Amino acid sequence: MADNEEFIEEQEEEKVINETTMDVTDKKCPNCGATVTYDPATLSMTCEFCGYSRTIPKPETNTAMEEIDFETAKLRANKDWGTKQKSIVCKMCGAESLYDEAMTAGVCPFCGSTSVMPVDDDEDIMAPGGVVPFEIPQDKAAQLFKNWLGKKIFTPTAAKKGCEAGSFTGIYLPYWTYDSETTSSYDAQLGFEYKVKTKDGYQTKVRWRRYTGIYEEFIDDQVVYASTKTTNPSIRSVSTFDFTKLKPYSPEYISGFAAERYTLGLDDGWEQAKGYIQTTLKSHLGSRLRSTYHADRVGTINLSTAYDKVTFKYLLAPIWMSSFKFNGKVYNFVVNGQTGKVAGKAPISALRVAIAIILGIIAFAFIMWIMSQ
Repeated sequence: MADNEEFIEEQEEEKVINETTMDVTDKKCPNCGATVTYDPATLSMTCEFCGYSRTIPKPETNTAMEEIDFETAKLRANKDWGTKQKSIVCKMCGAESLYDEAMTAGVCPFCGSTSVMPVDDDEDIMAPGGVVPFEIPQDKAAQLFKNWLGKKIFTPTAAKKGCEAGSFTGIYLPYWTYDSETTSSYDAQLGFEYKVKTKDGYQTKVRWRRYTGIYEEFIDDQVVYASTKTTNPSIRSVSTFDFTKLKPYSPEYISGFAAERYTLGLDDGWEQAKGYIQTTLKSHLGSRLRSTYHADRVGTINLSTAYDKVTFKYLLAPIWMSSFKFNGKVYNFVVNGQTGKVAGKAPISALRVAIAIILGIIAFAFIMWIMSQ
């Protein structure tokens, strides 16, 4: 909100100069091979040689022009996990997990509750197309935990030296990834700073210019965590994986591990993905326009995006979950099974926090005293 208010005030100082049009792509006509250009009057890509025209969605709609129907894809999807799976649901946190039929599953891998119960098999549950295998063994995960805890400034020394991780549970998390060609019509405002002399010196003002055009970008592997049940923030904070190391799914990779069952469907995942994609497109386009026109600021960018040739993958990626006790309290933590990143809760020393606050106040007072001299 603050950015919008500042933007409006600056517009009142210096009106937006009439639009400048830019086509940030260099596309060839599919009919004759000449370069197609953007026609702002028709919001289309047009070839002046053969008359070819491709309509682009209007920015005012601010919505995608196509509906993506995944039903056919889901019907064709592989449902064979390679081994017989059983599903359990936790009554405490609601997480749903898949296990090899021969494995014992009496504890929820996410919250540790023993209030778990089997659920009816769902023959429509998709099998993953790929797996990011575990690269961090359990003993290394334990060492990474010790290193992580040792770097916590406000954690008591007794916890750093005496705490040991409990048993580790390896879990595969579900992800959707989406690829798509995107074509966006944009309406953007760029700010150019200039100086105005006043009685007190010079004041910086901003002259805003409007730019419209077409921006095209291929989105590769937009990742969406396919869970609506798991709310543990530590899981999300470590869930950055290198999907270039993806392996074709084989039941051997998940043998002996639990796999969280996806509870965010393919269509709902795509809706989330489009939100992430819009953020990415605006960021990339803003940087490109700013660089091209040597602007000082990027204002509002409105996009209307059409998605084409959308494909998806259902993937599994690994984490380790464990916990430790200190002063009778249990602290949970998570280790990324590929990168080794650790996140979780750690004990906090009230004394250390108080000392840090006091030192901060003293430092601030000293700086203010120096500046006043």
